[in-house]
Amino acid sequence: MTDRVRSPAAAARRGLPATVWLLGVTSLFMDVSSEIVHSLLPLFLVSGLGASVLAVGLIDGLAEATASFAKIFSGALSDRLGQRKWLAVAGYALSALTKPLFPLAAGPTEVFWARVLDRVGKGIRGAPRDALIADAVDPGQRGAAYGLRQGLDTVGALAGPLVAVGLMALFAGDFRAVFWVACLPAVAAVLVLAIGVKEPPAARPAEPPRFALRPAELARLGAGFWALIAVLLLLLVPRFSEAFLLLRAADLGLGAAFVPLVLAAMNLVAAALSLPAGRRSDRVGRRGLVVAGFAVLIAAHAVLWLAAAPAAVFVGAALWGVHLGVTQGVLSALIADLAPAALRGTAFGVFHMVSGVAVLAGSLAAGALWDAVGPSAVFAAAAAVGALGLVAFLALPATRRP
Repeated sequence: MTDRVRSPAAAARRGLPATVWLLGVTSLFMDVSSEIVHSLLPLFLVSGLGASVLAVGLIDGLAEATASFAKIFSGALSDRLGQRKWLAVAGYALSALTKPLFPLAAGPTEVFWARVLDRVGKGIRGAPRDALIADAVDPGQRGAAYGLRQGLDTVGALAGPLVAVGLMALFAGDFRAVFWVACLPAVAAVLVLAIGVKEPPAARPAEPPRFALRPAELARLGAGFWALIAVLLLLLVPRFSEAFLLLRAADLGLGAAFVPLVLAAMNLVAAALSLPAGRRSDRVGRRGLVVAGFAVLIAAHAVLWLAAAPAAVFVGAALWGVHLGVTQGVLSALIADLAPAALRGTAFGVFHMVSGVAVLAGSLAAGALWDAVGPSAVFAAAAAVGALGLVAFLALPATRRP
């Protein structure tokens, strides 16, 4: 697929390539596996292994940051090699291989290393996969393509907590038995990607960069890209680990077997909005949707700040889902719009690295505030930081799509 420009209306009339669908199905299977584990892991750590809430934030934050640093190198390597698929396969395979480590964990340290290795796998696959989508579609389809992949990913994230609830009932609250079942969809994800996805010709540039992380190559990403990245570093801090949503629900009295339903509520809303938001961004632009999505995240934090009962946590989680559905695919499309074709992998690697640094900072701050002051302070501070980030984003000059 070349980078020739078609009108959004003309692109919308064409169906999305099989590559996009298969990458979405791969994400779906892996997210079912991951969310079965992640929806129970905070409670497993705190109630089963005796970890503190700060330790939960540290484990999640460091794991996500590790993934993000892996993404920048895998993205740059995919640009250099012009081969994105097999890097993505390697990343998914590593995540699948780490899944048995969770039921085998004897303490927080083992969980930490399992999370880190799992997220390294995510880091290896993320940037090549996202660049692969941009290689496979016309510019006028990018919002829809990223929205579809994110939507299928979120369907998996919705199914995972629901499966976790059912399995907890089936296995009488045995966390480790549930974690063993989570290994199966992870294997399915690797098989779909390895067997089904074909490398688009656009992933093989005639003159790939000598080494995409050299300063001269990074400068080619452009001032507009780097200004956006700087603002995202602040804007994404309040999007800390979703483990704090689960802990907030438990803190307000929701039973452990039902806590995963909080993530299910969030992901149900996000799954419903991802594709429509992506398509709308192809028609009217990305900026307004990003602003609206982060404004809703501020509202979610306000609800969680003032929550006095588990029902309010479900409202906050649903608003968080609106934010994810509206922004995740649209931000990916915005990165693809700004990046030169030969540096797409690098651009997505930088984007994901900055996202991970922001998640690490947010998760550490949230864990420390929770232990020192209490849960309400976490969400009040997040709302304030989110407002600052939104002001910074509004100050950015508008960018034109290709």
